[in-house]
Amino acid sequence: MPWNWQLPQWPQFHYDANTLAETERQFLMGTGNAFAYLKSLGNKECNRFIVEILCVEGLESARIEGETLDRESLQSSIKQHFGLAKKEHLRADKESGMAELLLSVYETFQKPLTREMLFAWHAMLFNDSSHIFGVGKYRVHTEPMQIVSNRYGSPVVFFEAPPSDKVVAEMEAFIDWFNKPCPASSILERAAIAHLYFESIHPFEDGNGRIGRILVEKVLSQGVGRPVLIAISKVLEDKKKAYYSELEKCNRTLHAQDWVDYFAQAILQAQKESVNLLYFLIKKSKMLIALSGQINPRQEKALLRMFAEGPAGFRGGLSAENYISITGASRATATRDLIDLVHKKALLKTGELRHTRYWLNLEQ
Repeated sequence: MPWNWQLPQWPQFHYDANTLAETERQFLMGTGNAFAYLKSLGNKECNRFIVEILCVEGLESARIEGETLDRESLQSSIKQHFGLAKKEHLRADKESGMAELLLSVYETFQKPLTREMLFAWHAMLFNDSSHIFGVGKYRVHTEPMQIVSNRYGSPVVFFEAPPSDKVVAEMEAFIDWFNKPCPASSILERAAIAHLYFESIHPFEDGNGRIGRILVEKVLSQGVGRPVLIAISKVLEDKKKAYYSELEKCNRTLHAQDWVDYFAQAILQAQKESVNLLYFLIKKSKMLIALSGQINPRQEKALLRMFAEGPAGFRGGLSAENYISITGASRATATRDLIDLVHKKALLKTGELRHTRYWLNLEQ
């Protein structure tokens, strides 16, 4: 049975974009609300949100591929760009490469896609790599480009992409399609198809998933006329099995309705989570300003550590043992500090004795 790129109508994917009308309306409304809120912030606070959302996208996109990046290092690299951290010498590691890639996409979203742009992104992504051949260029190996899944202990070919000698022509067609104006199409529709189309070609030796997800950000940003600032990779990582399952459905067909519907909902969910992160960071800023000069360094360190966990907070809440571990305080000091933070309405307390837990009081 042929793969999707071997079918006569390739790359004409079939779907009914009318099914996205309500999802598109919600996406555009959410985008407008987020931009309005960002506009009301000061430049520094706005940049802090941009740093956070880019960092989340970079971490989660790498995690989907089984790679773990150091959050602090990635965040530091992005902060330097916005003047929120001291400039350091450029490093050649995974985190600085990912930061450079994310910032490049953020700042050049309005520019047409080119082969040179894709090559530059690939080189950024693998700036410290010697394990792959052909950094910053399309694959050229003669062996089949197969995505293999070890299901139930035995290898199964999940997908086989076009051979390397067809990649240049396939990518020229993809880039032409990507840059071609299509006013009648839905933004979410184009983002879903762009990702599916690119992943079907799989033009690079490695990094196709990460660059394919970056292309989604570019499509969405071009569609609304400014960087969308959503972390689509976080939603895909949270439900990675569903993500791969929906992609797999399109391996041997051009009928992409299920994929388009699924991916549009994933984008909408990512937007909602990004807006929640925006509100969370603003509440963090307000709380720390309100508590300035009223808490000791131990308390501040613990609060910052709790905020670093994101909107979901510590799983199961902060315990006295957590506080001792974070601050190095004695048990008696930890108890006094935590009671004081509850009194100052920075934390909420639940439970008693060994079941006592503390939570950020974000409603204040």
